[in-house]
Amino acid sequence: QVQLVESGGGLVQPGGSLRLSCAASGRFSSINVMGWYRQAPGNKRELIATITSGGSTGYADSAKGRFTISRDNAKNTVYLQMNSLKPEDTAVYYCNADLQIPGNYYYTSYWGQGTQVTVSS
Repeated sequence: QVQLVESGGGLVQPGGSLRLSCAASGRFSSINVMGWYRQAPGNKRELIATITSGGSTGYADSAKGRFTISRDNAKNTVYLQMNSLKPEDTAVYYCNADLQIPGNYYYTSYWGQGTQVTVSS
């Protein structure tokens, strides 16, 4: 019914850049807040950045100055531009979106499948 598909992960050297994408598809009527999370082995999943439907953004301290979240409402897609990558950025990155399903007056949170980002020499 509803699906979030991520892409753009991979292996990059320290100091390099990577751009993640996440597109929502299926039967939904609107999208509210979208965000990016990450989880390294043995760690809890942590919030990296959020963006509202109007374009207001928020960042975790670890992402400020290096990462940029954006969205294309016409494409139902959220992006995460990651610059100056460090080995400690290595994790599985997940996108999240609050979607309204036709017939419901409330929003439901959905998760992408995750994409691996590895920062290593």
